[in-house]
Amino acid sequence: MNAVITGSSKGIGKAIAEKLAKEGFNVAICARNAAMLEKAAADIRAVNPAVKVLAVPVDMGKKEEVIAFARQISATFSTVDILVNNAGLFVPGSLHEQEDGLLESLMATNVYSAYHLTRQLLAGMKTNRKGHIFNMCSTASYTSYPNGGAYSITKFALLGFSKNLREELKSHNIKVTSLSPGPTLTASWEGFEAPPRRMMEPADVANLLWGAYTLSEQAVVEEVIMRPMLGDIS
Repeated sequence: MNAVITGSSKGIGKAIAEKLAKEGFNVAICARNAAMLEKAAADIRAVNPAVKVLAVPVDMGKKEEVIAFARQISATFSTVDILVNNAGLFVPGSLHEQEDGLLESLMATNVYSAYHLTRQLLAGMKTNRKGHIFNMCSTASYTSYPNGGAYSITKFALLGFSKNLREELKSHNIKVTSLSPGPTLTASWEGFEAPPRRMMEPADVANLLWGAYTLSEQAVVEEVIMRPMLGDIS
């Protein structure tokens, strides 16, 4: 069994990669920072030395690098059973104050990367008539908020992509799930001093993903929203 997780050198992506490796999946991971990526790969191998870990430095905001990553995946793994489109950048700020070009940059990383990688890997899933695609959306995919700006726009767009993909792939027996976590202890929240236990753990998202994956063949979780027990942080 093989899985692909983008943006997986830390946070939610790394937690998912470790969970899937623990369950016996070979994993392909990527991130921009090569040093952090290699450390993540070592941590994943420590979880389960029996699995293969393909770690490739990739800027998911660049189409040509996404395509090259897909080719390396196909050359390494005969099938892709799970694809987790997790790569993303979080830049808060109001629309009229954000720098010119930020929307285009965030769209490339947060939305286009998922579009291009999914397109490259879908042929094999269709041939095998199996696979599960998880798109890492957000509570920001559903609710507008002050200073959401370009980031919020991209998350609404990713949810739309995921919904459309779900409809297209029903007849091919390929599952599509939109995962939308709220505040989670990741690098995006560095510098924010939340009260203890006020935020979710990356492992919470990984465990939910595994639960959705292990349902019967005739069941699929289409969308799920996760929030801290006390709700969003305002």
